[in-house]
Amino acid sequence: MIKNDIALAIEKKSTFNAAKSLLIVEAVLDALKDALTKKEKVEIRGFGSFKVMAKKTGYGRDIRRKKQIHITEGKRIKFRSGQELKNISSE
Repeated sequence: MIKNDIALAIEKKSTFNAAKSLLIVEAVLDALKDALTKKEKVEIRGFGSFKVMAKKTGYGRDIRRKKQIHITEGKRIKFRSGQELKNISSE
């Protein structure tokens, strides 16, 4: 599913047209990005939560060149699914 598919689903379930639905999707995604940029936890009840996690430095292997490479520290986004989503996926 892509962003346009989500906008189309919103359009079908509401009175908004396609352009307005796409603006809504983009506004929600921008709000999520802004919150995660500020390292805030984002929780959508019934769906799941997003959290920015620190990634430690370490070493990895470049399997093509068979060399050890240094991996710098950074950040990653961790998603944890909510109970309702877990129940759907286990069926």
